[in-house]
Amino acid sequence: MKSLHQLARPRALPSFAAPRAQSARSNRLWQRCFSATRAASEGAQLDPSKLTITKTSTPKELLPAKDLVFGKNFTDHMFTVEWTAKDGWLAPQIVPYQKLQLDPSACVFHYAFECFEGMKAYKDSKGQIRLFRPDKNMQRLNKSSARIALPTVDGEALTKLIGELVKLDSRFIPDARGYSLYLRPTMIGTQSTLGVGPPGSALLFVIASPVGPYYPTGFKAISLEATDYAVRAWPGGVGDKKLGANYAPCIVPQLEAASRGFQQNLWLFGEEEYVTEVGTMNLFIALKNKETGKKELVTANLDGTILEGVTRDSVLALARERLVPKGWQVSERKIRMAEVAEAADEGRLLEVFGAGTAAIVSPVRTISYRGRLVNCGLKETEEAGEIASQMKNWIEGIQYGDEEHPWSYVL
Repeated sequence: MKSLHQLARPRALPSFAAPRAQSARSNRLWQRCFSATRAASEGAQLDPSKLTITKTSTPKELLPAKDLVFGKNFTDHMFTVEWTAKDGWLAPQIVPYQKLQLDPSACVFHYAFECFEGMKAYKDSKGQIRLFRPDKNMQRLNKSSARIALPTVDGEALTKLIGELVKLDSRFIPDARGYSLYLRPTMIGTQSTLGVGPPGSALLFVIASPVGPYYPTGFKAISLEATDYAVRAWPGGVGDKKLGANYAPCIVPQLEAASRGFQQNLWLFGEEEYVTEVGTMNLFIALKNKETGKKELVTANLDGTILEGVTRDSVLALARERLVPKGWQVSERKIRMAEVAEAADEGRLLEVFGAGTAAIVSPVRTISYRGRLVNCGLKETEEAGEIASQMKNWIEGIQYGDEEHPWSYVL
């Protein structure tokens, strides 16, 4: 078979104060990036009607669901489409899963022109296949690609094409609850040059992997290590975009945390040690507000220091719809790690959990902070608090079609 593709200094950290101003500047920057990349992409748009499908002649054997390891096994096929500055998006294709062939001078290797998304396909009790809020993933993919001068794409068209890949490889979607088909849309710059500039060619591809629970322990509480000696993201940077370059620098701190028995880092920012997010998840803190006495669900606000998570947005929307009527306050605001520790000491910390596409909801038992373990409200016999359990059930109920909801996209 012919090979698929033969293709041809950070600024000073801004003040952490004035988050609204930082957010506004970030939005203006996104608009400028989007306008610039759109102007440079005035060619053919992505056209699902031009899709060609080449089926594999060597289908893989299915692994038992219990043997699946997150991101280690892949389906029979992949989606791919090329883009050039001259012609725009070329004809999309689904082909057997295979290696890419790129020139050693391809700009993705030298200047990190790469962004990606993480989403899942689910099989409901009727055998229907569903995606969860794919429109949000498409919006975020375009924000990420525009920020690094890669082309944007018609999200609705790409969703249809991803759907064709999922339907073709639907036999890989496990039937068991808690299992799904993880989808990884990825865009890379492919222009062969060592010059620094906007790529003149790009490749968008999607691969799929059948997965079970993200953590081998399943829906059980994990422990985090609060980390402030390294900075993951800052206002005005690109930490709020899903770029591959954001992840590699986090591995060494994660390995260090793991050597001390912690599953993930909890990234703190600045002298104030504001809580931002976990390595693979946004973080939610349920506590009794010291001033009002009301139960409050808190997560960091979108100021450039956290990823704009699809699951994060879903948790917030469900909390405002279903918890606020029960007297809860839902807040997107800064919270210092010292405040979290104080709430634990005073018996006001109810529970802590992470939220992300991979793990959905992940309860937190303890956080290592300044030489002590902060207890996050769980009893020794508990693996999850009430709110984390409710959120997991609510979200999975929508994902697996138990509850008919606009967020569930039926193929």
